[in-house]
Amino acid sequence: MAVRRQAASGRRPRRAAQSRPAAPRRPAPVPAVPEARAAPAPAARRAAVPARPKVTCATLQEHKHAHRPIVMVTAYDYPFASIVDAAGVDVILVGDSLGMVVLGFETTLPVTVRHILHHLQAVMRARPRALVVADMPFMSFQVSPRQAVRNAGRMLQEGGAEAVKLEGGERVLPMVESIARADIPVLGHLGLTPQSVHRLGGYRVQGRTAEARTRLRREARQLQDAGCFGIVLEAIPAPLAAEISAALSIPTIGIGAGAGCDGQVLVLHDLLALHDGPMPRFVQRFANLGDAARAGVEAFAAAVRSGRYPRPEHEYGS
Repeated sequence: MAVRRQAASGRRPRRAAQSRPAAPRRPAPVPAVPEARAAPAPAARRAAVPARPKVTCATLQEHKHAHRPIVMVTAYDYPFASIVDAAGVDVILVGDSLGMVVLGFETTLPVTVRHILHHLQAVMRARPRALVVADMPFMSFQVSPRQAVRNAGRMLQEGGAEAVKLEGGERVLPMVESIARADIPVLGHLGLTPQSVHRLGGYRVQGRTAEARTRLRREARQLQDAGCFGIVLEAIPAPLAAEISAALSIPTIGIGAGAGCDGQVLVLHDLLALHDGPMPRFVQRFANLGDAARAGVEAFAAAVRSGRYPRPEHEYGS
């Protein structure tokens, strides 16, 4: 971050005319070079932006009834949480996708509660107006309802989350019910569930067969009845997602599930093209920050190596 400075300045006392003696004068004080100013505090930066109402689970329900699309994106740190919240998204998901796009894992399976808490705490320091949902990572809820409640509680108590998300249908109903009974809002997740990548045989579209479609309809209703305030539908046929969305009283948020859902979610690093490689069919890149960042670093390196940076205006005097 560039830091501004002001050059020191001062005035010499004028010499008295020799024709008449003058009373001694004190030299005008020379102002010291001010210290580099620190970046404004987060609260100061936020004060310049009019506050919008805090988004809650009830807000999302209102959006569904008003047919107002819900916008959800992932974020994993303070800078991007600040940016996406200022952009006006409704929900920030601190997803276990951080394992792949931030930590470099091949899948989301190595992500732990500790990983999620670390990134969740960073996101919460931005004090977002968006609803903040924390993913329940692999093996943080599958063992028992008691384990699920304990780890979901940590997301709120230690991380500051306002809701949790967990993957699965019928097999996770006891966990969903227990978490909801503990007054912890739960977002469900059906269709392609990345934590089940090995059982599913890869990242494949779900709900292709009549049996699979029937199961997804049933599980969506079961998750709603178990206490979920909403459900993410991932990589299922658009007509099926639209049918499920119309049948439920809670909102659905699609990712690769078509326009018939009540909202949409994308991984931030995908929509901003922050990494290379093939993208799923449902991803649209709305900016190309990866190339812009690479060009910026290349320009910096070239300036340093050629002696064009730093210049005198970037230096501090004595």
